[in-house]
Amino acid sequence: MKLKRCLSILLPALIAVGCKENKEQNKENGTVEDSIAQQDTIRYTSEPLITDHYTADPSAHVFENKIYIYPSHDFDSGIPEDDSGSHFNMKDYHVYSMETPNGEVTDHGKVLDVKDVAWAERQMWAPDAAEKNGTYYLFFPAKDKNDIFKIGVATADNPAGPFTPKENPIEGSFSIDPAVFKDSDNEYYMYFGGIWGGQLQRWQTGEYVNEDSYPEDDQPAVAPKVAKLSDDLLSFAEEPKDIQILDKNGEPITTGDNDRRFFEAAWVHKYKDKYYFSYSTGDTHKIAYATGDSPYGPFTYQGVILEPVVGWTNHHSIVEYEGKWYLFYHDSSLSEGKTYLRSMKMAELEYDEEGKIKTLKSYEEI
Repeated sequence: MKLKRCLSILLPALIAVGCKENKEQNKENGTVEDSIAQQDTIRYTSEPLITDHYTADPSAHVFENKIYIYPSHDFDSGIPEDDSGSHFNMKDYHVYSMETPNGEVTDHGKVLDVKDVAWAERQMWAPDAAEKNGTYYLFFPAKDKNDIFKIGVATADNPAGPFTPKENPIEGSFSIDPAVFKDSDNEYYMYFGGIWGGQLQRWQTGEYVNEDSYPEDDQPAVAPKVAKLSDDLLSFAEEPKDIQILDKNGEPITTGDNDRRFFEAAWVHKYKDKYYFSYSTGDTHKIAYATGDSPYGPFTYQGVILEPVVGWTNHHSIVEYEGKWYLFYHDSSLSEGKTYLRSMKMAELEYDEEGKIKTLKSYEEI
Protein backbone atom coordinates (compact mmCIF):
# COMPACT_ATOMS: atom_id res chain seq x y z
CA MET A 1 0.00 0.00 0.00
CA LYS A 2 1.24 3.47 -0.79
CA LEU A 3 0.21 5.67 2.11
CA LYS A 4 0.30 9.18 0.73
CA ARG A 5 0.64 11.91 3.27
CA CYS A 6 -1.22 15.04 2.26
CA LEU A 7 0.35 18.43 2.44
CA SER A 8 -2.22 18.93 5.13
CA ILE A 9 -0.25 20.91 7.63
CA LEU A 10 -1.28 23.78 5.40
CA LEU A 11 -4.63 25.48 5.52
CA PRO A 12 -7.49 23.74 3.71
CA ALA A 13 -7.33 26.32 0.96
CA LEU A 14 -3.91 24.91 0.07
CA ILE A 15 -4.72 21.26 0.76
CA ALA A 16 -6.56 21.08 -2.54
CA VAL A 17 -3.28 21.16 -4.43
CA GLY A 18 -2.90 17.49 -3.57
CA CYS A 19 -0.62 15.12 -1.70
CA LYS A 20 3.08 14.54 -1.77
CA GLU A 21 4.66 11.17 -1.14
CA ASN A 22 7.90 12.55 0.19
CA LYS A 23 8.08 14.54 3.41
CA GLU A 24 11.02 16.61 2.19
CA GLN A 25 9.04 17.52 -0.91
CA ASN A 26 6.29 18.77 1.38
CA LYS A 27 8.72 21.12 3.09
CA GLU A 28 10.01 22.43 -0.22
CA ASN A 29 6.52 23.16 -1.49
CA GLY A 30 5.25 25.09 1.54
CA THR A 31 5.28 25.58 5.28
CA VAL A 32 2.83 26.36 8.02
CA GLU A 33 4.26 29.88 8.17
CA ASP A 34 3.61 30.35 4.47
CA SER A 35 -0.02 29.40 4.98
CA ILE A 36 -0.75 31.66 7.94
CA ALA A 37 -1.08 34.62 5.61
CA GLN A 38 -3.98 32.81 3.95
CA GLN A 39 -6.10 32.89 7.11
CA ASP A 40 -7.60 36.26 6.20
CA THR A 41 -9.22 34.53 3.21
CA ILE A 42 -11.36 32.19 5.33
CA ARG A 43 -14.02 32.56 8.02
CA TYR A 44 -14.38 29.91 10.70
CA THR A 45 -17.91 28.68 11.33
CA SER A 46 -17.21 27.98 15.03
CA GLU A 47 -14.91 29.47 17.65
CA PRO A 48 -12.66 27.47 20.02
CA LEU A 49 -14.39 26.42 23.22
CA ILE A 50 -11.16 26.87 25.18
CA THR A 51 -8.42 29.43 24.50
CA ASP A 52 -6.07 29.02 27.47
CA HIS A 53 -5.21 25.39 26.67
CA TYR A 54 -4.88 23.44 23.46
CA THR A 55 -7.49 20.69 23.34
CA ALA A 56 -8.01 17.99 20.73
CA ASP A 57 -10.08 14.87 20.06
CA PRO A 58 -13.11 15.99 22.14
CA SER A 59 -15.38 13.21 23.40
CA ALA A 60 -18.67 14.70 24.58
CA HIS A 61 -21.30 13.08 26.83
CA VAL A 62 -24.33 14.19 28.78
CA PHE A 63 -23.89 13.37 32.46
CA GLU A 64 -25.99 14.84 35.27
CA ASN A 65 -27.82 17.05 32.75
CA LYS A 66 -24.61 18.76 31.64
CA ILE A 67 -22.37 18.31 28.64
CA TYR A 68 -19.00 16.96 29.73
CA ILE A 69 -16.08 16.98 27.31
CA TYR A 70 -13.08 14.67 27.56
CA PRO A 71 -10.38 15.86 25.13
CA SER A 72 -6.69 15.17 24.82
CA HIS A 73 -4.38 17.99 25.94
CA ASP A 74 -1.97 19.30 23.32
CA PHE A 75 1.20 21.10 24.31
CA ASP A 76 4.55 21.85 22.72
CA SER A 77 6.79 19.11 24.10
CA GLY A 78 9.69 19.88 21.76
CA ILE A 79 9.55 16.40 20.20
CA PRO A 80 10.44 16.64 16.48
CA GLU A 81 7.64 15.85 14.06
CA ASP A 82 7.66 12.37 12.53
CA ASP A 83 5.29 10.09 10.66
CA SER A 84 4.40 8.07 13.77
CA GLY A 85 3.06 11.13 15.58
CA SER A 86 5.70 11.28 18.32
CA HIS A 87 5.28 15.07 18.45
CA PHE A 88 1.73 14.50 19.73
CA ASN A 89 3.30 13.82 23.12
CA MET A 90 0.30 14.54 25.36
CA LYS A 91 0.87 13.73 29.03
CA ASP A 92 -2.37 14.47 30.89
CA TYR A 93 -6.11 15.05 30.62
CA HIS A 94 -8.46 17.85 31.66
CA VAL A 95 -12.26 17.61 31.85
CA TYR A 96 -14.59 20.41 30.74
CA SER A 97 -18.30 20.94 31.16
CA MET A 98 -21.09 23.19 29.90
CA GLU A 99 -24.49 23.79 31.47
CA THR A 100 -25.95 24.39 28.00
CA PRO A 101 -24.65 24.11 24.43
CA ASN A 102 -22.49 27.12 23.59
CA GLY A 103 -22.64 28.18 27.24
CA GLU A 104 -19.74 28.99 29.51
CA VAL A 105 -17.13 26.24 29.64
CA THR A 106 -15.80 25.12 33.02
CA ASP A 107 -12.32 23.62 33.24
CA HIS A 108 -12.30 21.01 36.02
CA GLY A 109 -8.54 20.85 35.93
CA LYS A 110 -6.12 17.99 35.43
CA VAL A 111 -7.83 14.68 36.15
CA LEU A 112 -5.14 12.17 35.13
CA ASP A 113 -1.40 12.36 34.47
CA VAL A 114 0.77 9.82 32.65
CA LYS A 115 3.15 9.67 35.61
CA ASP A 116 0.30 8.23 37.70
CA VAL A 117 -0.35 5.37 35.26
CA ALA A 118 1.93 2.48 36.22
CA TRP A 119 2.00 0.82 32.81
CA ALA A 120 2.09 3.94 30.59
CA GLU A 121 5.19 5.70 29.28
CA ARG A 122 4.01 8.48 26.94
CA GLN A 123 1.54 9.80 24.36
CA MET A 124 -1.84 9.86 26.10
CA TRP A 125 -3.96 10.29 23.00
CA ALA A 126 -7.72 10.62 22.45
CA PRO A 127 -9.79 9.42 25.45
CA ASP A 128 -13.46 8.68 26.03
CA ALA A 129 -15.75 8.33 29.04
CA ALA A 130 -18.76 6.34 30.21
CA GLU A 131 -20.97 6.03 33.28
CA LYS A 132 -22.49 2.99 34.92
CA ASN A 133 -24.20 2.69 38.31
CA GLY A 134 -22.77 5.99 39.53
CA THR A 135 -19.18 5.22 38.57
CA TYR A 136 -17.48 7.20 35.82
CA TYR A 137 -14.90 5.61 33.57
CA LEU A 138 -12.16 7.29 31.57
CA PHE A 139 -10.78 5.13 28.76
CA PHE A 140 -7.49 6.24 27.25
CA PRO A 141 -4.68 5.01 24.97
CA ALA A 142 -1.01 5.38 25.81
CA LYS A 143 2.25 3.80 24.79
CA ASP A 144 3.64 1.31 27.28
CA LYS A 145 7.29 0.78 28.22
CA ASN A 146 7.80 -1.06 24.89
CA ASP A 147 6.31 1.83 22.87
CA ILE A 148 3.21 -0.20 22.03
CA PHE A 149 -0.19 1.44 22.34
CA LYS A 150 -2.57 -0.14 24.83
CA ILE A 151 -5.88 1.09 26.24
CA GLY A 152 -6.23 1.85 29.93
CA VAL A 153 -9.14 2.70 32.19
CA ALA A 154 -9.47 4.96 35.22
CA THR A 155 -12.48 5.51 37.48
CA ALA A 156 -14.05 8.30 39.51
CA ASP A 157 -17.20 8.90 41.52
CA ASN A 158 -18.17 11.98 39.52
CA PRO A 159 -17.86 12.97 35.86
CA ALA A 160 -15.34 15.73 36.56
CA GLY A 161 -12.82 13.36 38.16
CA PRO A 162 -10.07 13.16 39.24
CA PHE A 163 -9.69 9.63 37.91
CA THR A 164 -7.77 6.77 39.50
CA PRO A 165 -6.10 4.50 36.93
CA LYS A 166 -6.04 0.73 37.08
CA GLU A 167 -2.61 -0.83 37.42
CA ASN A 168 -2.70 -2.56 34.05
CA PRO A 169 -4.20 -1.80 30.64
CA ILE A 170 -7.28 -3.67 29.48
CA GLU A 171 -6.19 -7.21 28.68
CA GLY A 172 -6.23 -7.81 24.94
CA SER A 173 -6.42 -4.10 24.11
CA PHE A 174 -4.26 -2.41 21.49
CA SER A 175 -4.06 0.61 19.19
CA ILE A 176 -5.81 3.91 19.95
CA ASP A 177 -9.01 5.98 20.06
CA PRO A 178 -11.33 4.05 22.40
CA ALA A 179 -14.96 5.13 22.08
CA VAL A 180 -17.54 3.53 24.37
CA PHE A 181 -21.17 3.32 23.29
CA LYS A 182 -24.01 2.48 25.66
CA ASP A 183 -26.82 0.79 23.75
CA SER A 184 -30.51 1.04 24.59
CA ASP A 185 -30.36 -2.43 26.19
CA ASN A 186 -27.66 -1.17 28.59
CA GLU A 187 -24.88 -3.14 26.96
CA TYR A 188 -21.60 -1.25 26.49
CA TYR A 189 -19.32 -1.59 23.47
CA MET A 190 -15.83 -0.24 22.87
CA TYR A 191 -14.84 0.79 19.36
CA PHE A 192 -11.15 1.44 18.76
CA GLY A 193 -8.24 1.49 16.35
CA GLY A 194 -6.18 3.80 14.21
CA ILE A 195 -3.75 3.07 11.40
CA TRP A 196 -0.37 4.66 10.79
CA GLY A 197 0.84 6.09 14.13
CA GLY A 198 -2.05 4.30 15.85
CA GLN A 199 -0.41 0.92 15.07
CA LEU A 200 -3.62 -0.91 14.08
CA GLN A 201 -1.92 -2.15 10.89
CA ARG A 202 0.64 -3.97 13.06
CA TRP A 203 -1.97 -6.26 14.65
CA GLN A 204 -3.38 -7.97 11.55
CA THR A 205 -2.03 -11.37 12.60
CA GLY A 206 -3.49 -11.07 16.10
CA GLU A 207 -0.07 -10.30 17.56
CA TYR A 208 2.02 -7.15 17.45
CA VAL A 209 4.55 -6.96 14.61
CA ASN A 210 7.13 -4.20 14.75
CA GLU A 211 6.67 -3.08 11.17
CA ASP A 212 3.86 -1.61 9.10
CA SER A 213 1.89 -3.87 6.80
CA TYR A 214 -1.19 -2.91 4.79
CA PRO A 215 -3.42 -4.82 2.38
CA GLU A 216 -3.08 -4.05 -1.31
CA ASP A 217 -5.05 -1.06 -2.60
CA ASP A 218 -7.79 -3.26 -4.11
CA GLN A 219 -8.25 -5.32 -0.93
CA PRO A 220 -10.50 -4.55 2.06
CA ALA A 221 -8.95 -1.84 4.23
CA VAL A 222 -7.60 -2.48 7.72
CA ALA A 223 -10.70 -2.72 9.88
CA PRO A 224 -11.51 -0.88 13.11
CA LYS A 225 -12.41 -3.06 16.09
CA VAL A 226 -15.36 -3.52 18.43
CA ALA A 227 -15.73 -5.51 21.65
CA LYS A 228 -18.52 -5.76 24.19
CA LEU A 229 -17.34 -4.71 27.63
CA SER A 230 -17.66 -6.71 30.84
CA ASP A 231 -20.29 -5.81 33.44
CA ASP A 232 -17.79 -3.70 35.38
CA LEU A 233 -16.51 -2.01 32.18
CA LEU A 234 -12.93 -2.91 33.12
CA SER A 235 -12.29 -5.63 30.56
CA PHE A 236 -13.43 -7.06 27.25
CA ALA A 237 -16.25 -9.59 27.49
CA GLU A 238 -15.18 -11.06 24.14
CA GLU A 239 -12.41 -11.06 21.59
CA PRO A 240 -12.41 -7.82 19.55
CA LYS A 241 -14.13 -8.19 16.19
CA ASP A 242 -13.52 -6.49 12.85
CA ILE A 243 -16.02 -3.86 11.74
CA GLN A 244 -17.00 -4.05 8.10
CA ILE A 245 -17.56 -0.76 6.26
CA LEU A 246 -19.31 -1.45 2.97
CA ASP A 247 -20.20 0.56 -0.11
CA LYS A 248 -23.76 0.77 -1.43
CA ASN A 249 -23.19 -2.45 -3.39
CA GLY A 250 -22.28 -4.36 -0.24
CA GLU A 251 -18.59 -4.52 -1.11
CA PRO A 252 -15.94 -3.70 1.53
CA ILE A 253 -14.32 -0.28 1.33
CA THR A 254 -10.80 -0.89 0.03
CA THR A 255 -7.36 0.22 1.17
CA GLY A 256 -6.92 2.51 -1.81
CA ASP A 257 -10.23 4.30 -1.26
CA ASN A 258 -8.77 7.17 0.76
CA ASP A 259 -11.98 9.19 0.56
CA ARG A 260 -13.99 6.55 2.42
CA ARG A 261 -11.76 4.10 4.23
CA PHE A 262 -11.26 4.08 7.98
CA PHE A 263 -8.20 5.81 9.40
CA GLU A 264 -9.00 6.53 13.08
CA ALA A 265 -11.48 8.24 15.45
CA ALA A 266 -14.32 5.72 15.61
CA TRP A 267 -17.56 6.95 17.18
CA VAL A 268 -21.02 5.36 17.39
CA HIS A 269 -24.36 6.95 18.14
CA LYS A 270 -27.92 5.85 17.57
CA TYR A 271 -30.60 7.82 15.75
CA LYS A 272 -34.11 6.46 15.14
CA ASP A 273 -33.00 2.87 15.84
CA LYS A 274 -30.12 3.07 13.36
CA TYR A 275 -26.50 2.76 14.40
CA TYR A 276 -24.25 5.48 13.00
CA PHE A 277 -20.57 4.61 12.81
CA SER A 278 -18.49 7.72 12.13
CA TYR A 279 -14.75 8.05 11.70
CA SER A 280 -11.88 10.04 10.23
CA THR A 281 -10.67 9.24 6.74
CA GLY A 282 -7.19 10.41 7.71
CA ASP A 283 -5.38 11.10 4.46
CA THR A 284 -8.35 13.05 3.11
CA HIS A 285 -9.21 14.60 6.49
CA LYS A 286 -12.97 14.08 6.43
CA ILE A 287 -15.33 12.85 9.12
CA ALA A 288 -17.38 10.24 7.29
CA TYR A 289 -20.17 7.96 8.46
CA ALA A 290 -21.86 4.67 7.72
CA THR A 291 -25.05 3.13 9.12
CA GLY A 292 -26.14 -0.32 10.21
CA ASP A 293 -28.70 -2.33 12.16
CA SER A 294 -26.36 -3.78 14.79
CA PRO A 295 -23.64 -2.35 17.04
CA TYR A 296 -21.30 -4.84 15.38
CA GLY A 297 -22.17 -3.70 11.86
CA PRO A 298 -21.76 -4.19 9.00
CA PHE A 299 -22.07 -0.48 8.29
CA THR A 300 -22.91 0.94 4.87
CA TYR A 301 -21.13 4.14 3.86
CA GLN A 302 -23.44 7.15 3.64
CA GLY A 303 -21.39 10.30 3.28
CA VAL A 304 -19.43 13.07 4.96
CA ILE A 305 -20.32 14.76 8.24
CA LEU A 306 -17.48 17.28 8.34
CA GLU A 307 -15.23 18.52 5.57
CA PRO A 308 -11.46 18.94 6.24
CA VAL A 309 -10.40 21.37 8.94
CA VAL A 310 -7.31 23.52 9.45
CA GLY A 311 -4.62 21.02 10.43
CA TRP A 312 -4.07 17.51 9.15
CA THR A 313 -6.05 15.62 11.81
CA ASN A 314 -9.80 15.42 12.17
CA HIS A 315 -11.41 13.82 15.22
CA HIS A 316 -14.91 14.18 16.60
CA SER A 317 -17.78 13.05 18.80
CA ILE A 318 -21.56 13.34 18.48
CA VAL A 319 -23.98 13.88 21.33
CA GLU A 320 -27.68 14.63 21.80
CA TYR A 321 -28.77 17.29 24.29
CA GLU A 322 -32.42 18.23 24.86
CA GLY A 323 -33.54 16.96 21.48
CA LYS A 324 -30.76 18.52 19.42
CA TRP A 325 -27.59 16.91 18.13
CA TYR A 326 -24.11 18.39 18.29
CA LEU A 327 -20.79 17.64 16.65
CA PHE A 328 -17.61 18.25 18.64
CA TYR A 329 -14.37 18.44 16.67
CA HIS A 330 -11.02 20.22 16.61
CA ASP A 331 -8.88 22.30 14.29
CA SER A 332 -5.63 24.26 14.42
CA SER A 333 -7.07 27.73 13.89
CA LEU A 334 -6.08 29.08 17.32
CA SER A 335 -2.44 28.03 16.86
CA GLU A 336 -2.37 29.44 13.33
CA GLY A 337 -1.95 26.11 11.62
CA LYS A 338 0.36 24.25 14.01
CA THR A 339 -0.89 20.72 13.58
CA TYR A 340 0.01 19.53 17.06
CA LEU A 341 -1.68 22.46 18.88
CA ARG A 342 -5.39 22.02 18.30
CA SER A 343 -8.57 23.50 19.75
CA MET A 344 -11.95 21.88 20.30
CA LYS A 345 -15.07 23.33 18.72
CA MET A 346 -18.72 22.41 18.35
CA ALA A 347 -21.53 22.79 15.82
CA GLU A 348 -25.15 21.70 15.62
CA LEU A 349 -25.91 18.65 13.46
CA GLU A 350 -28.98 18.26 11.28
CA TYR A 351 -30.60 15.16 9.77
CA ASP A 352 -32.83 15.11 6.72
CA GLU A 353 -36.09 13.17 6.52
CA GLU A 354 -34.23 10.01 5.49
CA GLY A 355 -31.90 10.21 8.48
CA LYS A 356 -28.92 11.40 6.48
CA ILE A 357 -26.61 13.87 8.19
CA LYS A 358 -26.15 17.20 6.47
CA THR A 359 -22.48 17.92 5.69
CA LEU A 360 -20.81 20.67 7.71
CA LYS A 361 -17.84 22.87 6.91
CA SER A 362 -15.51 24.23 9.56
CA TYR A 363 -14.65 27.28 7.49
CA GLU A 364 -15.84 29.29 4.51
CA GLU A 365 -13.78 31.12 1.94
CA ILE A 366 -14.30 34.89 1.83
